[in-house]
Amino acid sequence: MRSVVAMALLFIGAQLGGLLMVSSFLSTEDRAFSNPNDPLIPVIYLGAIVAFTLAVIYIMRKKKENVVKLIFIGAVAFTIFYVLLVIAVRFSSSILSLIVPIAITGVLTYYLVKKPEWYVVDASGMLMSIGVIGIFGISLSILPVLLLLAILAIYDAVSVYGTKHMVTLADGVTKLRLPILLVIPKRLKYSYLKQKPLKEQLDSGEEREAMFMGLGDVIIPGILVASAYEFLKPDVFHGLDSNLVVALGTLAGAVIGFFVLMRYVMSGRPQAGLPLLNGGAIAGYIVSYLIVYGSLSLGISLG
Repeated sequence: MRSVVAMALLFIGAQLGGLLMVSSFLSTEDRAFSNPNDPLIPVIYLGAIVAFTLAVIYIMRKKKENVVKLIFIGAVAFTIFYVLLVIAVRFSSSILSLIVPIAITGVLTYYLVKKPEWYVVDASGMLMSIGVIGIFGISLSILPVLLLLAILAIYDAVSVYGTKHMVTLADGVTKLRLPILLVIPKRLKYSYLKQKPLKEQLDSGEEREAMFMGLGDVIIPGILVASAYEFLKPDVFHGLDSNLVVALGTLAGAVIGFFVLMRYVMSGRPQAGLPLLNGGAIAGYIVSYLIVYGSLSLGISLG
């Protein structure tokens, strides 16, 4: 139970961190897409995810693990540096605003390569999640985000229960100790460096020594939280900003989905997280929006 609570705290912390990035550090200049209202973006994004996932699995099967590791660690290092730089320049315009992000990124990258223990992986994963949630949150308005969450929930279910290629990917990621998941040990003596392949543990029926959650399960529902804050009107609702209330309502829905998901995860079998997490976030958004704004438009703009 303690591991579930710890995972929940990391999940909530990443969402709130992404929300803080949107409210205090990121601007429209940081948007990843020029048109936040484009409904085709989720389709393109899904295509990119499928292509990238299949490419990674193919490379791993060709025993080119170092190539996969270079790609992932490079992407993670760049994202961490960008997040830290965006934060640093808000506090200082001196050379320190560049030196500090470089130093922290360098240290984390070194340990990701040399000694990727679970706490190094978690620290890197949290920074990456916060940054990606914030950037996508300001880059996609409500309609594209709702479509993205619905599409990825279906894809996640198919890839875990149908084709099962996501289980293969998770197994490969664990073997390479890549920082694209969160690791919560069940015992203090646990070492991620000694973690057995997930498939091997599942097939043997051996009890897992840690809980794992892919960063996608953290990031995707968080995008709706951040987008709600960014794109909804900041009216006043009982003394609070309306957009903040809906964002927190969306987070509450995602957290409910998280705890429902954990009931299935405790069975020990791989579970598709996004159907419940995204479903909870969408339900939380709809309910809180109707309460706060009292409109059936759900904040969707086609302009």
